[in-house]
Amino acid sequence: PDSLPKGVTAAMIQQGDKLFHGAGICATCHGQDAKGVPGLGVNLTDKEWLHSDGSYEAIVKQILTGVPAGQSKSGIVMPAKGGSAMTDDQVHAVAAYVWSLSHKKK
Repeated sequence: PDSLPKGVTAAMIQQGDKLFHGAGICATCHGQDAKGVPGLGVNLTDKEWLHSDGSYEAIVKQILTGVPAGQSKSGIVMPAKGGSAMTDDQVHAVAAYVWSLSHKKK
């Protein structure tokens, strides 16, 4: 990825990848390739962000708080932490992974 945001390490991204595809249950709605599942979760690999500016800090906040029905621009609700039991540290790791998906070097 591009230069990493402050506080993010390659190890966090690797841990976030494992959580995204495992205990974090993110892939259930966003797909194994993170390109989204129609009617469940949006694409996380492009530069289009529906509910934030796509910064690492904004992604952390989005995962922690979720997307309530009244704020969803896609009509899709996301519970806080995606409905998982992730710790705050795990949320930060998943956010690092998600950030890396849309910040690949060309």
